[in-house]
Amino acid sequence: MNERTHFAFFDEGSKREIRRAILKAIAIPGYQVPFASREMPIARGWGTGGLQLTLSLVGKDDVLKVIDQGCDESVNAVNIKKLVVDTTGIRVTDRTGEATLIQSRHRIPETPLSSDQILVLQVPMPEPLRNIEPSERVTKRLHSERDYSGAYLMLFEEIMRYGTMATGADHPVLVRDRYVMSPSPIPKFDNPKMNGGEALILLGAGREKRIYAVPPHTSVASLDFEDYPFRPESFPGKKCALCGATGVFLDETENAETGVSEYRCNDSDWCLSRLNGKEASNG
Repeated sequence: MNERTHFAFFDEGSKREIRRAILKAIAIPGYQVPFASREMPIARGWGTGGLQLTLSLVGKDDVLKVIDQGCDESVNAVNIKKLVVDTTGIRVTDRTGEATLIQSRHRIPETPLSSDQILVLQVPMPEPLRNIEPSERVTKRLHSERDYSGAYLMLFEEIMRYGTMATGADHPVLVRDRYVMSPSPIPKFDNPKMNGGEALILLGAGREKRIYAVPPHTSVASLDFEDYPFRPESFPGKKCALCGATGVFLDETENAETGVSEYRCNDSDWCLSRLNGKEASNG
């Protein structure tokens, strides 16, 4: 760690201000708490909101994991890890079970999280009503009045147009029967993982200057209709070509050697853990 910089980049005053916003977000699940988003040495839109949460919470004994769409070695993930390590000196890991602090873009890990872990999700657009109402003043009033008819109308229009709710990711959720919330651009497959989980989930939007949270054991329900229930992605009859996993989020890809289309685990740690387990049992 560079001795000329503060531990975890921020000065203590900045960390306290962000932590206060985090505490308020935990106290009011699903509510978007404004905060003074700092300038970061990475471009806005590359996870500055999540990174500010991570830097405000990380301690010397923490172990960090950073995921970008299920991968630990993307450009985004590598650069975020480098910044955190350069300013803290903490250990990083690719193993979900070893991490105490996990920052992720577009995925919740397949490995169930525990009560001693914190998941930080990067959020580009925290307001679930923005597509139907451009005014910030109006969306605040709609949240205060619990008027979410616009969100349901958006889903209804998708059903009329496509015959189903066509949200591929960022499908809105109702938190503790009160606030409709954007779960970040995670696939619908991951929405149920937010419901009643053991870990604290924090969501940060740097450009929009918002922090919100899903505390442990909090009810989270994806918006739907009685006659059109929420259905996450499924992959019937498919399994990972590498580890054989089923019941996880799969990516369709082309085998570079055969040119044949196949499915593979999106979560690289989950896939590698299964492969290592098979090798150990065969050894």
